[in-house]
Amino acid sequence: MSDKPYDLVVIGAGPGGYVCAIRAAQLGMKVACVDMRKTLGGTCLNIGCIPSKALLHSSHLFAQARHEAADHGIKITGTVRPDLPAMMARKDKVVQANVDGIAYLFKKHKIDWISGMGRIDAPNEVGVALHDGGDMTLIADHIVLATGSEPAPLPGVDIDGRMIVDSAGALALPKVPKRLTVIGAGVIGLELGSVWSRLGAQVTVIEYLDHILPHMDAEVRKQSQRILKKQGLEFRLSTKVTAAKKTTKGVNLTVQPAAGGDSEHVVSDVVLVAIGRVPHSLGLGLDKNGIERTERGFIKVNERYETTAKGIYAIGDVIGGQMLAHKAEEEGVAVAEMLAGQAGHVNYDAIPSVVYTWPEIAAVGKTEEQLKANGVDYKSGSFPFTANGRARANDDVDGFVKILADARSDRVLGCHIVGASAGDLIQEIVVGMEFGASAEDIFRASHAHPQLGEAIKEAALAVHGRPLHL
Repeated sequence: MSDKPYDLVVIGAGPGGYVCAIRAAQLGMKVACVDMRKTLGGTCLNIGCIPSKALLHSSHLFAQARHEAADHGIKITGTVRPDLPAMMARKDKVVQANVDGIAYLFKKHKIDWISGMGRIDAPNEVGVALHDGGDMTLIADHIVLATGSEPAPLPGVDIDGRMIVDSAGALALPKVPKRLTVIGAGVIGLELGSVWSRLGAQVTVIEYLDHILPHMDAEVRKQSQRILKKQGLEFRLSTKVTAAKKTTKGVNLTVQPAAGGDSEHVVSDVVLVAIGRVPHSLGLGLDKNGIERTERGFIKVNERYETTAKGIYAIGDVIGGQMLAHKAEEEGVAVAEMLAGQAGHVNYDAIPSVVYTWPEIAAVGKTEEQLKANGVDYKSGSFPFTANGRARANDDVDGFVKILADARSDRVLGCHIVGASAGDLIQEIVVGMEFGASAEDIFRASHAHPQLGEAIKEAALAVHGRPLHL
């Protein structure tokens, strides 16, 4: 048993957990953080957000050199080929730099990092099965569960890490597959499908629904699919996978229409299962401590993120909602501040989401479909990047910006972008929504020229029927 009680013990060192630990330490608390990995950063930094973005960027540069350099007057002699080992080594170096950075921050803020599998033994006791062997108990006034999520399994398709992989496996393939089948047309499937398509794989995306990116605005989904198909991704929508058989020729998937019908087969060298993520809530001692979960396994919390067990809190993917690293971070900060007697708060109406394909896809707030379903009277304004001077200069003219505003107050209710650097552009609207900005507030602000951000201004002007360059 630890001889020093903690004000807070956090179980999980992903973006939600490590940020919660840092903020609590900044507020003067004595903090320990337990994680099942031997490196900090959770899924995001180790096998998720960071390595995938490293490969997305590298593969994007390769695709530009191969397909776009000549249009910019750049001659490349010889054959442009991907060096996959070098690409993977760079990805690993990026990951290491990030996890080392978190370790430095823990040392700076005097946070005790315990490497092992954490569990709740009692309301104020965290047990840890240490990686180096043995077991220890930490005494804490408060406990925060930030254990994240893991890939959702697909019945009939067993992941072996070689021919049938999850997202982590898709980030470490030893060679570019000739044929890659992606099951699931969500964020992970489209991002990783884009990586391997750029590097030369023939990519087929199978989706149970009749559209890609299920939580995005319908217009965004339509344009994004058109662009990705033009880049080489093939889509089989309204289709379900019922079985997978490994053979000497690859993986033989049995598929059929989602609504029922005759089965057929799809053969590929590698299959990526990317049908979503489920909470990592097992093995934590929840039941014996009276911590309730939903039918889908998410931990139930109140408005202060407290579980049904007093003094035990939960944040991030394990409580559901938008399963995003930055959402978990905001919740981690909010919990730490509440425990310190401050007024922590998260505005869930202004949390952006980004798909890091190229062009990027970004959104914040409500979609048109949601506003219609809720009976909200709204106005919409759109502006295409084909009419933006900087987009033309960069030869990045795919996509558009759409802003949705309340018909009476003009308050911005949502923004949806398909286009180059959409993830950066959306942040202007996020900040605006935090301050209750109107579409007029957005377009009255001066926007530098020539910049992609002028498309934001023009979309806001379009809400009022007065775009200047369209």
